[in-house]
Amino acid sequence: MSRTHRRLLDFPCFALLATGLAACSSTPPLVHEQERFNAASVYSQTYAASPSATCEAARRALLSQGYVISSAKPDAVEGRKNFQRDSRTHVEIQFHVVCASNGKDGGSIAFANALNDQYALKKSASSASLGVGVLGSFSLPFGSSEDAMVKVASETISARDFYNRFFGLLAHYLGPEADPASVENGASDQAPEKARQPASRPTAAK
Repeated sequence: MSRTHRRLLDFPCFALLATGLAACSSTPPLVHEQERFNAASVYSQTYAASPSATCEAARRALLSQGYVISSAKPDAVEGRKNFQRDSRTHVEIQFHVVCASNGKDGGSIAFANALNDQYALKKSASSASLGVGVLGSFSLPFGSSEDAMVKVASETISARDFYNRFFGLLAHYLGPEADPASVENGASDQAPEKARQPASRPTAAK
């Protein structure tokens, strides 16, 4: 066999090896490698309102969108909503909100987290026990099956637009005075000193 012919035979093997290395290099990063822990998060928003008022607004925001409130506390709210894609697929969103004090700013921070659970219709075979005298009992499959919804996936929603819509609706129920922009500009939820002073009465003419 000539040297040129041998090189031609070896070329496919080299090409397959290069393709395999390229496939390995395109492997997606591990989940924990995608966690950046940035200070600017899609899961939080500040408001010029107390934590209890912020969580109450969050409760109303979820209720207005058809969520069933499973727990409501002054500093935390949980709700869920069901979706039916088709006859064999079911989706549930679990929404969690925690309201914490914003310290010196006099406002609060709302931390939101939504979990997307997916369920699929699965069939499970049923069996029955048969007793046979001194031999005891043993199970025999009947061949029938029962349908049951089984969780097949669960993932935290990370879409920025999803949380922006929720935080915007939360601000709507708080009112314009608790808009997030007012906190970013350094304003508090209290009225200015001049606005709280009573208006002076006119002096009677003599």
